[in-house]
Amino acid sequence: MTKLAIGIDLHRCIGCNTCALACKMQNNVPDGMLWNRVLTENCELFDGAEGTYPHLTRTYVPLACQHCSNAACQRVCPTGATYTDEKGRVQIDYQKCIGCRMCMAACPYNARVFNWNDPVRSTGANWGDGRVPTREKGMMEKCTLCKERTDTGDEPMCVHCCPTDARVFGDLDDPDSEISQLERSESAQRLLESKGTRPAVFYVS
Repeated sequence: MTKLAIGIDLHRCIGCNTCALACKMQNNVPDGMLWNRVLTENCELFDGAEGTYPHLTRTYVPLACQHCSNAACQRVCPTGATYTDEKGRVQIDYQKCIGCRMCMAACPYNARVFNWNDPVRSTGANWGDGRVPTREKGMMEKCTLCKERTDTGDEPMCVHCCPTDARVFGDLDDPDSEISQLERSESAQRLLESKGTRPAVFYVS
């Protein structure tokens, strides 16, 4: 068995958005959309701060699809377009997606985006990995855990490009892997654990 996952060390995350941009380029994500976002904790502003000057703090929380073992999005999909593959990654079959957005409504992490219009790219052409399928208007999309890369043994691009090594990728079913050891640390936690979704993404703080 294989259960691919990502662990994120929030002490190392500096909010540089390299992960978000690397993801965008790798996966041909259109203008105005991100699969991977970096939120500022307890702050509604992008790259804002918590507190009152001069007593300010800032903590970043990278957020994308959590690749849940008990995925709410999968349970509500009427066509079976959302499914979990053999490596534990939650994927979308673009041939089956009818754009109903039920998965978008069900996801407690707000981790999906929808092509309301024909996708636009500033270059006027597709970019990134040519193996990544294109998505059209009326299509749901999200992080795939860089399926095209991880299928061949490479890391997701967000992990590969992180300048502070805040991200660890690996197989949770391998107890000796770096990510399994990180998961066993006392500070490891998952977002919204009360929802029972059992995410494959966890955070260390």
